[in-house]
Amino acid sequence: MKTNMSLLLLTVFVTASLVLTGCQSGGNSSSGGKRIGVTLLTREHEFYRQLEAGLRDAANKQGYDLIVTSGDFDLAKQQSQIENFVVQGVDAIVVCPADSKGIAPAIERANEANIPVFTADISAQGGQVVSHIASDNLAGGRLAADYIARALNGQGTVGIIGQPEVQSGLDRETGFKEEMTKHPGIRIVSVLNGGGVRDRALKAADDMLQGNPELKAIFGINDDSALGALSAAEARNRSDMIIVGYDATPEAVEAIERGGALKADVAQQPRDIGAKTIEAIATHFGGGQVPKIITVPVKIVDSG
Repeated sequence: MKTNMSLLLLTVFVTASLVLTGCQSGGNSSSGGKRIGVTLLTREHEFYRQLEAGLRDAANKQGYDLIVTSGDFDLAKQQSQIENFVVQGVDAIVVCPADSKGIAPAIERANEANIPVFTADISAQGGQVVSHIASDNLAGGRLAADYIARALNGQGTVGIIGQPEVQSGLDRETGFKEEMTKHPGIRIVSVLNGGGVRDRALKAADDMLQGNPELKAIFGINDDSALGALSAAEARNRSDMIIVGYDATPEAVEAIERGGALKADVAQQPRDIGAKTIEAIATHFGGGQVPKIITVPVKIVDSG
């Protein structure tokens, strides 16, 4: 009887230990799943929550273990997160840079450790990146410019609330400016940095409207920029303004449908960006050739 009881206790102990080990490892150790470190720009924006969901869904299908962190617009914090991934010896790193130039040394550190790096949504200017997966931001900027030009019948003054710290913001601004050269009756009279956040964008838009009372339209390179501009326009009773944003977050879409100065948005597909990032990583792990740039289509969303 004593022997049977001892065997029973031993079996329970071993089973419990195996279950605990499996929980601590994320459930992927038994299947030999790869570990992928991810540092997002932020988790506050709906866009990045959707991008993370796309990453997780695709990673689960591949049996990968994601270690997801957020840089919170802080370059130093993001550099530290990448350094931690290197120390942990992850199998790949995904970065949505807080600063496209500033992140380069951290990516180079991962390169030295032979850890493949992928960028999503925002590209890096430096370091070796296997593939950059993002919306076609040049095309998105052109779509925004075309919408404004048609809404203004080819005449008027416009402003841009940008975010030059990140390449995606620069690409949207570049696409917008390029498209506007086709409309000589429209002048871009002000380009200010809103930092991609609402409070700074509101201040930038207010300064823009104060300095240019006849301003007819504003392009915001993301929805926080556009919604900040909307608040500034409403405070000045400028219901005649035309504002176009970028991301098509639920709050922005609701504002468009409600009517008012925010007329349209360039819609991205963040879940697809996340899924295609994992697909690129899987191809790389399998020894396949991965394109240096993978673009995801965008489209205009308005009240129509």
